[in-house]
Amino acid sequence: MMTISFKRIFTPFIAIAVLSVFANAAMAQDWSNLNKKKQTKLGLYMTASQAYEYTDAHMDSTLFVDVRTPSELNYLGAVTVMDAHVPTVFMDSSGWDDKKHRYRRKINKNFVADIAVALKKKGLSKNDTIILMCRSGKRSAKAVNMLADNGYTNVYTVVDGYEGDKVKQGPNKGKRLKNGWKNSGLPWTYSLDKDYMYFTK
Repeated sequence: MMTISFKRIFTPFIAIAVLSVFANAAMAQDWSNLNKKKQTKLGLYMTASQAYEYTDAHMDSTLFVDVRTPSELNYLGAVTVMDAHVPTVFMDSSGWDDKKHRYRRKINKNFVADIAVALKKKGLSKNDTIILMCRSGKRSAKAVNMLADNGYTNVYTVVDGYEGDKVKQGPNKGKRLKNGWKNSGLPWTYSLDKDYMYFTK
């Protein structure tokens, strides 16, 4: 006669329940002091560490999108849990932004449609969880608002982004060493996977 182990059957369910409770508790923190430029219409936020833990536990039902420019991914690397790269803007080398001391940016007019394609490719719908990440959390917040305006209701922004926030004092003032994906020691790579990259049509 075969003996069925109670522990063997219920251990996976307990593990899933613990992960779910942990993820929900982590995202239930107070975001009232969040920089206004990082706030969204949906009010759904995660830190880079929370985004990694959540995605790792809900990989099949979550779409993780990097919304940085192709140049940023090309030279700074990408996260290993990314499902798609859909930029909100592109670098426009035909013009210069005197105020921000950089090349101008050109808006990706296909952003919302491209997100829909990425969802379909993964077998998900606009009701599933979407996590957006940029360099520091401002572009991803704008991207959340674009999706919210188009009926999406479960879209999170990674508030500290890939590179994190700038240090405000000391010898490293102005450098992005405060938080973010890379500074948190989360997995990333310089070796990009062509299947996940964005190509203009």
